[in-house]
Amino acid sequence: MRGRCPAGQRGAPRIANLALLYAVLSFLFLPLAFAVELPALTGRVVDNAGIIDAATRAALTRKLADFETKGSDQIVVATIPGLDGEEIEPYANRLFRFWKLGQAKENNGALLLVAPNDRKMRIEVGYGLEGTLTDLHTKLIIENDMVPAFRAGDFSGGIEKAVDDMIMVLEGNPEELEARGERNQQAPFDSDDLFFAVFISIWAIIFFGSIAVSVLPPIFGQKLGPGRYRWLGMTFEPGGGGSSGGGGSSGSW
Repeated sequence: MRGRCPAGQRGAPRIANLALLYAVLSFLFLPLAFAVELPALTGRVVDNAGIIDAATRAALTRKLADFETKGSDQIVVATIPGLDGEEIEPYANRLFRFWKLGQAKENNGALLLVAPNDRKMRIEVGYGLEGTLTDLHTKLIIENDMVPAFRAGDFSGGIEKAVDDMIMVLEGNPEELEARGERNQQAPFDSDDLFFAVFISIWAIIFFGSIAVSVLPPIFGQKLGPGRYRWLGMTFEPGGGGSSGGGGSSGSW
């Protein structure tokens, strides 16, 4: 006759499964518990970091409203003080989705995000605009508009220029941005390359010059005596040490 399992033993597997489920869910949702809190969408320019001056903020708000009125695309500018250790890519994506930028069926929104304490920026683009505002365009906007201005401390100017170029591309005029990017792709000045070139040039002058001093005067110069020649107004002794151009000065005390 088969014996019955005690009640405690029958419940053990169920408790173990619940504990495992709890551990898995905790692992999955733990990052969300420590993620940076998302700000409220209070307008087309949400400057929580306080890096955009009032005049630029007002101008951007009008510009973005006019752009949104002309078509259906939407651009929002957001600044936050910092990311508190979170990468800017997932944060921007969360914020984009939380704010539901663009039209639901079109996914035609774009978010320009800046976190000055972390010195990071991002342009998040909705699926509906990825074919127009491409990764190349956003890279050019960040590198050519925002980075130089931010390094100079001009957050307002860099953000305004970036918005202008985003609008220009979305309105179907990307050529100027692309041409500007090509002009800025010139190789930067490298001091190491200059030093190497100067070193090689000096070495070549000394090496070939010493050969010329030894060979050419006996061939083309006037012989003054044993081992002494005059050529190009200078006296050479190819077998000796240095040479002199005939100039100089003397002094005494």
